[in-house]
Amino acid sequence: MITTETREKLARIDAFIRESVIPYEKDPRNGGHGPSQDLVDEIRAKARALGLVAPHIRADGSHVTHRETALLLRAAGYSPLGPLALNVMAPDEGNMFLLGKVATAEQKRRFLEPLVAGHTRSAFFMTEPDGGAGSDPSMMQTVARQDGNHWVIDGRKTFITGADGAACAIVMAKTDQGATMFLTALPNPAIRIDRVLDTIDSSMPGGHSVIAIEGLRLSADEVLGEVGQGFRYAQIRLAPARLTHCMRWWGTASRAHDIATHYALKRHAFGKPLIDHEGVGFMLADNEIDLKQAELMIDWCADVLDTGAAGTAESSMAKVAVSEALFRVADRCVQILGGTGVSRDTVVEQAFREIRAFRIYDGPSEVHRWSLAKRLKKQASAISGI
Repeated sequence: MITTETREKLARIDAFIRESVIPYEKDPRNGGHGPSQDLVDEIRAKARALGLVAPHIRADGSHVTHRETALLLRAAGYSPLGPLALNVMAPDEGNMFLLGKVATAEQKRRFLEPLVAGHTRSAFFMTEPDGGAGSDPSMMQTVARQDGNHWVIDGRKTFITGADGAACAIVMAKTDQGATMFLTALPNPAIRIDRVLDTIDSSMPGGHSVIAIEGLRLSADEVLGEVGQGFRYAQIRLAPARLTHCMRWWGTASRAHDIATHYALKRHAFGKPLIDHEGVGFMLADNEIDLKQAELMIDWCADVLDTGAAGTAESSMAKVAVSEALFRVADRCVQILGGTGVSRDTVVEQAFREIRAFRIYDGPSEVHRWSLAKRLKKQASAISGI
């Protein structure tokens, strides 16, 4: 059920994105490693004045349903800057969800409250280079050893989104009891950013960093949840986070489609508007189909999560189907715009880059398909008489 409060917020978000956020897309502070912090602070202040920061989280700290979140985040994603303005961008949105589920009262006060308020950013230290954890988290090489009432962590991480400028991080490390999550304030002299990678996408502040962790000393109070339960907590975070990625990028793909449609209406060739040429009109029709199917997949998976189910398989299906459908939409939009599509005169070029990266982030399509195939094999083995 979609509440009246959510519908009212949705209308306000839609107006805010169109009237206040979109004009910032051409701002020179919106660079190759994501928008600068002062740009984010400026547009977030405008959202805060309207009561739109973290609109999916109620005043008491509880979340609206995943189905309602889908409406709000799709509207936020209509501009690549929208999720930042509203404080619903990755990795912060997923980290807020996890901290709300697992953190102690003191950890929530120290880390979660300023994050929800939009005063700080966070990072999630999971992926590793050089044969370490990536699509296969069991390959984790970062180690945490116990030293009295403290833990000492050493290792390397890579593609850590937003680490440059983050105020805190969730660190995944291997212990004798199993993978464990830790919370740490940033900056910390034991955590060094070796470099910020130049990547195809450019929507996330701080970009994606290569990190060295050398002798990071944390107290037992900075363990997130229980020791050895890191992979279980990661599943709490990952399924909803995969889906919120789908929500945000659906909004961006929808914007690209709207731009392409308007272009096809006003641009003429061979005596008529482009939209009247079947080669273009059919691409726009296919966009409509892909956007609607993606929307339905998002809402279906959201409904599964709202039952309290883990939604692991469902979120894998949604991640593959939505990321690939939205990439087809973005690709067609570039083609329809022709030379303009590969320029930065519109946001279509950025939408194409961002959504292409989305097919890898939070698990490549191939890994999700492999996981689903394993599930099918197990189910089929249990069925007889076919």
